Amino acid sequence: MIRLWLIALTLIAAVGPARAADRLNVVASFSIIGDFVRNVGGDRVNVTTLVGPNSDAHVYVPTPSDTKKVADAKLVFVNGLGFEGWLSRLVKSAGGKASVVTSTSGIAPLKLGSEADPHAWQSVANAKIYVANIRDALAAAAPSDAEAFKSGASAYLAELDALEREVREGIAKIPENRRKVISTHNAFGYFATAYGVEFIAPLGVSTESEASARDIARIITQVRTARIPAVFLENISDPRLMGRISAETGARVGGTLYSDSLTAEKGDSPTYIAMVRHNIKALTSALSP
Repeated sequence: MIRLWLIALTLIAAVGPARAADRLNVVASFSIIGDFVRNVGGDRVNVTTLVGPNSDAHVYVPTPSDTKKVADAKLVFVNGLGFEGWLSRLVKSAGGKASVVTSTSGIAPLKLGSEADPHAWQSVANAKIYVANIRDALAAAAPSDAEAFKSGASAYLAELDALEREVREGIAKIPENRRKVISTHNAFGYFATAYGVEFIAPLGVSTESEASARDIARIITQVRTARIPAVFLENISDPRLMGRISAETGARVGGTLYSDSLTAEKGDSPTYIAMVRHNIKALTSALSP
């Protein structure tokens, strides 16, 4: 009996590393796509994310270690739509052998100024397109695991269907005339289009610097004029300024809206689904009568 157990343990030890070695090495450009790939690929993929939690892919500067990560990968999953301007140089410096998969393929882009708006994941319906593109690319790269990838994608798509219902039910509870907020983010165009919440940029305020007292005066005038129920201004760290906006306008001061990145595991939004739930809770809380 003991001998049989020893044989079984030996086989498990032999198979375990082989299974790990057989996993598909892939790279995701940033945290949200990394989360999508993990949900589809499960334990059949090794996912390396270049731009990690709480980091901005817009301004990311690749490191020498990123070159090796890309060189070792079979697939590199990117957002596209101009989001990762540094990516093509990185892939070229890594030898260009990895296949680059544009996860937004098939999504009709909105405009952000004169350019395409890259933040397509802010619509859950678009997130499902990301997942389908990831599933198909993984299945093509590792046909022997194709059924596992399809199964992982199906389970995750069902979760996204439920999430979409949650978002729409949450927005439906907000009166239409209150579905507008001031936000320093310019990343919610797809959310606004999909769910009917208007995001208004604060007049004269840059997201790259702390708002001044003069900026706050402009915002107060803007909130009063447009009758905006809530403000989300994450570049204002002085609570006295936020308190002034609320006191002089009656607008609710919202918390944090996550847009371009997930948080670390112990944060508010360590996964895409957690991020959307956090944002919809923040919005409905701030906009409800």
